[in-house]
Amino acid sequence: MAKGYWIARMTVDDPEAYKGYVEAGKAAFAKYGAKFLVRGGAFTAPEGTPRDRNVVIEFEDYETALACYNSPEYQAAREKRRPVSEGELILVHGYDGPQP
Repeated sequence: MAKGYWIARMTVDDPEAYKGYVEAGKAAFAKYGAKFLVRGGAFTAPEGTPRDRNVVIEFEDYETALACYNSPEYQAAREKRRPVSEGELILVHGYDGPQP
């Protein structure tokens, strides 16, 4: 079964307040077995419009990724993030086909 992923690109307007989101999100991420593959860090953006924070989170499958996003725990955390950041968050199915 293919993994599920969150891919987020955020611009954080208030880093201190954003810490409240990070702390609040821990309950949802623990409950749904989230594994952070990318969380901030240096990057190069050869195409597109960069954001200052990039995150990739892996879940057991797409359904679990979606359940985490829709959970009351994450929705409460999301409300702390929205006023202090803007960006994109997409949930995607992982690839489980043959490798080239």
